[in-house]
Amino acid sequence: MLKLNRLSYNFGSNWALKDISFSLEKGDYLYVTGPSGAGKTTLLRLIFGLLPVTRGKAEVCGFTMNGIHRSALPLLRRQVSFVFQDFKILPHRTVAENVALALQARLMPEQQVRKRVRAVLRGLDMERKADTRCEVLSGGEQQRVAVARAVVTNPQLLLADEPSGNLDPELSLRLMDVFRHFNSFGTTVILATHSRELLSSHKGAKMLQLENGQMAGASAVNAPPDAEATQYAALRRQS
Repeated sequence: MLKLNRLSYNFGSNWALKDISFSLEKGDYLYVTGPSGAGKTTLLRLIFGLLPVTRGKAEVCGFTMNGIHRSALPLLRRQVSFVFQDFKILPHRTVAENVALALQARLMPEQQVRKRVRAVLRGLDMERKADTRCEVLSGGEQQRVAVARAVVTNPQLLLADEPSGNLDPELSLRLMDVFRHFNSFGTTVILATHSRELLSSHKGAKMLQLENGQMAGASAVNAPPDAEATQYAALRRQS
């Protein structure tokens, strides 16, 4: 599914990410944690093909990201979805239109598109806003539109960059339930967050900690402290 070997990215003389190595299988769930500037967003953007690999190697859903040609990116993104921290939705389109775009690009019959879109919006408590233009939504509502657009295609790999940043605690937990629902059907999830609260009840998930662009630790969520070093070594060996 995903394999990184000493993945690195620099701009000028500064290394935003350096020597990141781990692998994930279908159905894994990984939280990437760390303070602002630790490299979480850079890691996700490298996996999605928004940044070029400076050094090392990245294999994502059968694609080698080193020097990947632009013509291959649409094929990759049929399998990988990204929930951006800054939403990247179309403000003058309605909620339903934004969510439907990816399905329409796959030439799905319109009746199926409407059914799928309504089901996803219902799960995010946004069905009543389906015909509302996104420009009049609150930040939290726009964030849920971005999540709905990402999951509606049932991606093999779902990347999420601080997806609960604009949500209250109750909606944050509901959003995590949506991610776990898709994960239970085999979607691999990588979620970047600085909020440890989101991890507290997610048994079975993995956690990778970044500091200054480098791996600082890895463990299973809720693993005892003395198990962290073992988990960290195991995650590195998988690569």
